[in-house]
Amino acid sequence: MVHVHGQRESESEPPASDLFDAVKAAKSDMQSLVDEWLDSYKQDQDAGFLELINFFIRSCGCKGTVTPEMFKKMSNSEIIRHLTEQFNEDSGDYPLTAPGPSWKKFQGSFCEFVKTLVYQCQYSLLYDGFPMDNLISLLTGLSDSQVRAFRHTSTLAAMKLMTSLVRVALQLSLHKDNNQRQYEAERNKGPGQRAPERLESLLEKRKELQEHQEEIEGMMNALFRGVFVHRYRDILPEIRAICIEEIGSWMQSYSTSFLTDSYLKYIGWTLHDKHREVRLKCLKALKGLYGNRDLTSRLELFTSRFKDRMVSMVMDREYDVAVEAVGLLILILKNMEGVLTDADCESIYPVVYASNRALASAAGEFLYWKLFYPACDARVAGGRERRRSPHTQRTFFHLLLSFFLESELHDHAAYLVDSLWDCAGPQLKDWESLTSLLLEKDQSLGDVQESTLIEILVSSVRQASEGHPPVGRVTGRKGLTSKERKIQADDKVKLTEHLIPLLPQLLAKFSADAEKAAPLLQLLSYFDLSIYCTRRLEKHLDLLLQQLQEVVVKHAEPAVLQASAHALYLLCKPEFTFFSRVDFARSQLVDLLTDRFQQELEELLQSSFLDEDEVYNLAATLKRLSAFYNAHDLTRWELYEPCYRLLRKAVDTGEVPHQVTLPALTLVYFSILWMLNCISESDASQPLSPQKQLLSLKGRMVAFCELCQSCLSDVEPEIQEQAFVLLSDLLLIFSPQMVVGGRDFLRPLVFFPEATLQSELASFLMDHVFIQPGELGSGHSQEDRLQIEQLHQRRRLLAGFCKLLVYGVLEMDAASDVFKHYNKFYSDYGDIIKETLTRARQMDRSHCSRVLLLSLQQLYTELLQEQGPQGLNELPAFSEMRDLARRFALSFGPQQLQNRDLVVVLHKEGIKFSLSELPPAGFSGQPPNLAFLELLSEFSPRLLHQDKQLLLSYLEKCLQRVSPDSSCTWGPVTTYRHSLSPVENTAEASPQGYPRSKKRRIEGPSRQHRGDISPSQEESLRLNSIPPTPTLTSTAVKSRQPLVELEEMEEEGGSELAFTQGQPRLGIRRSRSSSPQHFQTPVNALGPGLGNRLTRLSLMEEDEEELEIQDESSEEWQGTGKSSPSEHGLDLLDSTELNIEDF
Repeated sequence: MVHVHGQRESESEPPASDLFDAVKAAKSDMQSLVDEWLDSYKQDQDAGFLELINFFIRSCGCKGTVTPEMFKKMSNSEIIRHLTEQFNEDSGDYPLTAPGPSWKKFQGSFCEFVKTLVYQCQYSLLYDGFPMDNLISLLTGLSDSQVRAFRHTSTLAAMKLMTSLVRVALQLSLHKDNNQRQYEAERNKGPGQRAPERLESLLEKRKELQEHQEEIEGMMNALFRGVFVHRYRDILPEIRAICIEEIGSWMQSYSTSFLTDSYLKYIGWTLHDKHREVRLKCLKALKGLYGNRDLTSRLELFTSRFKDRMVSMVMDREYDVAVEAVGLLILILKNMEGVLTDADCESIYPVVYASNRALASAAGEFLYWKLFYPACDARVAGGRERRRSPHTQRTFFHLLLSFFLESELHDHAAYLVDSLWDCAGPQLKDWESLTSLLLEKDQSLGDVQESTLIEILVSSVRQASEGHPPVGRVTGRKGLTSKERKIQADDKVKLTEHLIPLLPQLLAKFSADAEKAAPLLQLLSYFDLSIYCTRRLEKHLDLLLQQLQEVVVKHAEPAVLQASAHALYLLCKPEFTFFSRVDFARSQLVDLLTDRFQQELEELLQSSFLDEDEVYNLAATLKRLSAFYNAHDLTRWELYEPCYRLLRKAVDTGEVPHQVTLPALTLVYFSILWMLNCISESDASQPLSPQKQLLSLKGRMVAFCELCQSCLSDVEPEIQEQAFVLLSDLLLIFSPQMVVGGRDFLRPLVFFPEATLQSELASFLMDHVFIQPGELGSGHSQEDRLQIEQLHQRRRLLAGFCKLLVYGVLEMDAASDVFKHYNKFYSDYGDIIKETLTRARQMDRSHCSRVLLLSLQQLYTELLQEQGPQGLNELPAFSEMRDLARRFALSFGPQQLQNRDLVVVLHKEGIKFSLSELPPAGFSGQPPNLAFLELLSEFSPRLLHQDKQLLLSYLEKCLQRVSPDSSCTWGPVTTYRHSLSPVENTAEASPQGYPRSKKRRIEGPSRQHRGDISPSQEESLRLNSIPPTPTLTSTAVKSRQPLVELEEMEEEGGSELAFTQGQPRLGIRRSRSSSPQHFQTPVNALGPGLGNRLTRLSLMEEDEEELEIQDESSEEWQGTGKSSPSEHGLDLLDSTELNIEDF
């Protein structure tokens, strides 16, 4: 109970908002603000204390105030109950959570006020007994309130008050120690020198300090037991985070009293909290403790108990929590030797290959301190790090090689280099040591070690030159700072100057090995090539060109050839002064390859048989020419005609080996693209010359497409797939979109594929993409890797076909061949098919819905032909079709008004299809397509209530014409009728839900704590057994659900089971702790009852007779049927029923 202190009483209303407004404005100095309050308190203690109480009440967002009458006559619980009744329940925000710039700094100002209040009162009112004791009593009562705002704000105030008291207690402890030293020094003096008055004053001072310390400890004990012990497991994560953050600061600032197992256990238990922010606060608090080597000796017991949990948090699903966990383990590694076992460290090593760069860098730092630092310790002399010796650098790279190869965690060293870049960047940028290791004659490196060391060299050069991590690693940063850009530019110059003379030597040593030559050629991509000119290094350029030509002549591997062609492309820039000599070297190389090709081609065309060596040489020459044709314009060498003759012979006779046919196809493809590029860049104002070129190019392109179409039926799968890929690209390039952007002069080149070609492309897709592969194992075996590569190839083929659909090259109806496999092959191609479906809907919503229906019809017809009409709906394949229909239905989303006409037409066409074929004469069974109605019922939840009624009438009318007597007993008809019945989903009559009033969530008290725990158990850390993670005490009063609301909920379910499984029911408020995010049905912006005023669609458009439907507001439906893109809700496909993220 709040007791009145002092003789003066103020009957007037206290100035409740003075302190609050000043703290909210945060414009005045907190010390002067507190001093003003202290002056007013000294003048009128009751009024001053009332002002302080009302400040905290206002800070909670409560408009009510504590009056003098309440202050005198009511207890704390009565005051809080009265304020709770006055609380504004219409708003969900309060000062600590309110949005807007005016509240942005309130929490900081609020905490600063509490801190300054204790600081200014530490020599006066702090030990008065009245203000602090009553304030603590009030905050303790508020922290146990049902109202979240009271509980959150008072807990923050209480914990900040506790933190300030801890600082005061620390100062008192220091004063006591100082007083004790003075007393001992005075008492140890001789009898003649000792001053009795001095000793007496020191004793009095000691007694006073002792009394003050006892009072402070009493306040801290009241706050800890009254607030912290209950609120560290509050249902609100913000409150739990506040408690953990503050107890961590107490342990750091006053470790003598708080750094004990009885307090540490609270942090240890909360490491298991399910909310990210709370776990983060735990780890940060522990980092402050483990970072101080003087405190680690007192953490041994805690470490042995909770080490496994701290190590496991490296794999936390929240990246920032995992980063803090790794940082904590680094401190443990540095300051507590031998605590982390090899098994603990081995569980952290794989994180260096994580996709998140912050986490990978943290793991890289851990790896550095564990593995590299002890062996490669850089001595510090005079405050500056001296240059590492060559031996130290060699040791570093040997350790790096050993870790990468022996751990067998990853195949790409670039990610390991990036993880170590922040902590071991200087060592990784020691390219002199790296190249000297590679160029040593008497070296002990094996073949695999050499390849890995070259990869490390290329990765470090790329990282220094580009300044960003490798592909696939997320940084979260937008760009480099000016300082980082300067370092990047300097590093690029240094590496270029060092590697230009050494690159020819490296290629000369490793040119025979394709795995080593290809990455070495990639180094040119990261050079500052202008240095060849400015530093007069042309002689090294000549050596490089010689080595490059030797590499091309020696190898036929695609990776080496692509790297060689790209390296030559980088050097063949007209702005370089050495362009002429590089162009000459390129011409020499292409002349050499062309001459070889012409000779080997004549032998092939004239001879009826070629041995393996001749076939290999011709295929290798074609691969080299194809790789260079990709990067360089080789049109003047006129390679199209001989390659076309070669392909024509391959198609006509089948005598050309497929090893030769594959690169020949690619070479002709590149020749067509380079010719198109030349025409596109030519001057369109000269129509005569380009016109001849256009006709020539069109003829070549059509002829090549015919060749590729013939190759689709080749016996070799590689040739089929290559022809399909090239055809897809050419059809896309020469589609109508090529004239966009002012290139109308290219219109003669536009090519439309014939129906036969479209059919063959679709057939190829069925035979090569939608096939069932074998079961995939762990992914580490050679067979599993081959399956993964094949899956990627099939995905590329499907993506090429879908692009033709999206850009209108193929008819939209061809998409049914893709959509009908959506459900069956969802794990392999779900993202591609979903994106195609989305784009198709954006192009033409009506046509897209017809294609979806066509997909189901095709599947049904195929199953009907295979199995017959008897028992069709009991087959597993039919259940798969139902799942596909449900997925298609979900793709329409929650916008019932927008999709109304589409869904109605889909139902109508589906009914026609199901009754399109009658049973044979003399047979009284149901029509063979009737089971299709069960598939159609999956789309019924997408209908409005009034449309269901009309479709039901339309169904009955159609059934009367088919079979007037027996139709009512057919199972599919019954199922479909049920899906259209009004009881099925009454909530659908109003497609958009009514807006609901926003109520404040009232949470129950948490006074019922476990009473069976003894004080010794509460204060000690149990070591003999693992204590269970304490259940977070929910303070929510769970009100019972109204019966009417539950009934409405059951009606909303119906047959739309899959839909409602993924969406929260409108009658249930979701728990705040639930992690998955679901989509809510958008609120109807036009108000309730709109569905009753909307036009009913005319559904019955039969040839013989039409069912007249009275329509009072057709114009209104036409107006509301259109909606802006901003009104379109999120697509529910894959995010509700299957809880799969959008791609």
